[in-house]
Amino acid sequence: MDCRNLIVNNIKLPICASFEEAFSVAKARLKKSGIKCAGCKFSVYRRSVDARKKDDIKFVYSIIVSGEISNVTEERLKAADAVPDKRVFPDPALGSKTLDKRPIIVGSGPAGLFCTLLLAEKGYSPILLERGGSISERKAAVERFNKFGVLDTETNIQFGAGGAGTFSDGKLITRINDGMSSYVLEKFVEFGADPEIKYLAKPHIGTDVLCLIVDRMIERIRSLGGEVRFNTALKDITVTNGRISRIFTSEGEEKPGLLVLAIGHSARDTYEMLLSKNIIVEAKDFSVGMRIEHLTEDIDRAMYGKNAGNDRLGHAEYALSHNTKERGVYTFCMCPGGEVVAAASEHGGLVVNGMSEHSRSGKNSNSAVVCSIFRSDYGSTPMSAINFQRKIERAAFSAGGEDYSAPIITFSDFAGGTLKKLPSRIIPSYRGGEKVKLAAPESYLPDFVCDSIRNAIFAFDKKISGFASGDAVLTGAETRTSAPVRITRDPESRRALGISNLYPCGEGAGYAGGITSAAIDGLRTAISIIEEFKPFLLG
Repeated sequence: MDCRNLIVNNIKLPICASFEEAFSVAKARLKKSGIKCAGCKFSVYRRSVDARKKDDIKFVYSIIVSGEISNVTEERLKAADAVPDKRVFPDPALGSKTLDKRPIIVGSGPAGLFCTLLLAEKGYSPILLERGGSISERKAAVERFNKFGVLDTETNIQFGAGGAGTFSDGKLITRINDGMSSYVLEKFVEFGADPEIKYLAKPHIGTDVLCLIVDRMIERIRSLGGEVRFNTALKDITVTNGRISRIFTSEGEEKPGLLVLAIGHSARDTYEMLLSKNIIVEAKDFSVGMRIEHLTEDIDRAMYGKNAGNDRLGHAEYALSHNTKERGVYTFCMCPGGEVVAAASEHGGLVVNGMSEHSRSGKNSNSAVVCSIFRSDYGSTPMSAINFQRKIERAAFSAGGEDYSAPIITFSDFAGGTLKKLPSRIIPSYRGGEKVKLAAPESYLPDFVCDSIRNAIFAFDKKISGFASGDAVLTGAETRTSAPVRITRDPESRRALGISNLYPCGEGAGYAGGITSAAIDGLRTAISIIEEFKPFLLG
């Protein structure tokens, strides 16, 4: 068994060790096992933090070995703790069928962007439609909302260039085991991300850098013959003989060769329109809850001990889960040195999310603490799922005073069932800490959600000392953790059931759970199209 790339795993070294020391360990392991790799190149594939012993924190490396590798057997791989490199870089063969019109992609989040980019690179002249504005328009709209509470329902933290993930921490963690993850990271680096994202176990880009990357990806699509139209919302479709024959947007009518729906988790009006056309949309489980804020230095100290503040470690990150007998509670979208942001997209509804810039230099760290919601909790239909979220958001808006101030509470009050302590040591970051109002979470979240989260925070304190600190601040409501519905598709062709030229993809279609997995789903959708159809050439 000869191969060109191996990954040597589980190399534990002190945090002060250099990459070269990790390469030396990998080389020694291969030599001892009998695998030959003379003249090979060594590079870092993954580096994670092992902080189980706070006084002896380690980096854990996986090293890629590239070149003429020989003398490989299963026994020798096991002895070296190595595996063949299974990274995937898309190079699909072009199909033979003819497209009568240009492919249209709806939604410019990671699924839509990566799908459109690959189609453009292969000569398909795609059209990308985005209901919200460009990056510059989004920045202006978000700033206006933060300062004055004036919400633009089309351009905001949920809608616009790059999708909801643009105004986030830009976390690139994925829980799916897909060899195309490395390709997505390589592309982000190509467009301006820090190269370290290619090997960090918990890579992030940061909102400030991600905004630049999205702009550059859009420029590349246009340079390759693709078209990107902002402020263009999908309003209606016509289905003829099992095909999408026409679409109607806020800017007019189009006839697509095929239609890719990468609409994001908040396009509720689009879901409703699809249901009215008898396209199969099903309800699914999701989660709701609040954001919890601690001081960044407190989380660093709790997790890293005397190593807190070490530049090589950066700020501490966590991912916690707790299961009751009935449902799970977990932390989600943890933002070290970040802020809680105003993420509403509908008038009269209040939504929060988390965001941080590349430097992660904010005083607070925050994460969502959310509780599982099952279909039996809301009635099992797509619209009842959406209305469950909407009811919470409207109640949170009311609890905050109906001016997009967010309802907050200290954990000591939440735990004790009181409402008397204003935040002091930990100042809420939502809209600068000024647009907040004390309110009991029970005023906008179901009691079972509040009880589950309360108990989980005490359980999390056993894993991270101080997590249940009385002055931790909870801000609501977090409702947009994922799409509450799924647009069903055939797993092989990736087409919507019963519609031959409709391709649902990404988080909004119910098939992904974050930036990287959504990007991969968009890429795999593009590959399915490329392998079936010839490029659509303009002219």
